[in-house]
Amino acid sequence: MNLDAPETRTRLEAFLRSAAGADAVHVRKLSRLSGGAVQENWALDADMTGGTQPGPHQWVLRTDAAARVEASLPRSAEFGILQVAYAAGLRAPEPLWLCTDLAVTGREFFVMQRLPGVASGHRVTRDASLVPAPALLAQELAENLARLHAIRPPQPRLSFLKTILARDNIAHYRSYLDTLNDAHPALEWGLRWCELNAPQREETTFIHRDYRTGNYLVHEGRLAGVLDWEFAAFGNPLEDVGWIFAKCWRFAGKAKPAGGIADAADFLGPYQRAAGRTVTPEALVYWQVMAHIRWAIIALQQAQRHLSGVEQSLELALTGRIVAELEYEIVALTR
Repeated sequence: MNLDAPETRTRLEAFLRSAAGADAVHVRKLSRLSGGAVQENWALDADMTGGTQPGPHQWVLRTDAAARVEASLPRSAEFGILQVAYAAGLRAPEPLWLCTDLAVTGREFFVMQRLPGVASGHRVTRDASLVPAPALLAQELAENLARLHAIRPPQPRLSFLKTILARDNIAHYRSYLDTLNDAHPALEWGLRWCELNAPQREETTFIHRDYRTGNYLVHEGRLAGVLDWEFAAFGNPLEDVGWIFAKCWRFAGKAKPAGGIADAADFLGPYQRAAGRTVTPEALVYWQVMAHIRWAIIALQQAQRHLSGVEQSLELALTGRIVAELEYEIVALTR
């Protein structure tokens, strides 16, 4: 989709003018941002005349990709999630306007404030100048996650969210594997291990489900904001902890368990104090295994987006090639 086509830009300016109650809006720049493997993000620079926010602005337009991942929520739902997260004081971009009129760009989209910083996991875990105080960044991530987990159901504004606990994950991933022509015995092994070791009772809170290095912005060494809320649900808060600790999300910092940036204690200590819950070593391993299974399932789905011909992409094809690494880690954690 070419959002920068002249006729599309004209319709977009009209939408922004109406949404903001402005006299005029001029889009100076509209360019595709890197990253965003599941959805598309576009840098949107605009000048606004009149309305409540006159002057120059830097926004992000977030819209659907050509092919979707099943677990990804629609943009209207993600917009609602961001509204709740931002209102709760979480480090997140401010959501501004939602457009469900397909006549504007051909796809549903929303506009949010653009936050400063670097998100690239490869850079954040490799360039020490970006994170001069790793323990401080880990503390900010942990405390922000604890605030996120303080949001509990029921939440009328999040009534569309599913509740997904350990056994729900197991059943869902197993049912997906059953649709494939190829066998993945290491994933089946991991699922059976998770089934046998599933927690008997689970706490249920609001969870991000993609809270990891690569999905937050680092600005001047500090946490600027958490991105990509499309997988959010109600579920076990330890799922988020296991996700950021999973080796597959450490990038260049494999020896640093907390997101590839810091030692485990730098994250777990602040999180446990702020959240008022204990993360046992056994629970941390359990949710790391589940994280690798889930990412393997998503990687298989990403590869299928490429193989289907709907969205041919080298990035999607290469994502499918990492499944073997994830299977190796699952076996290593469960043996």
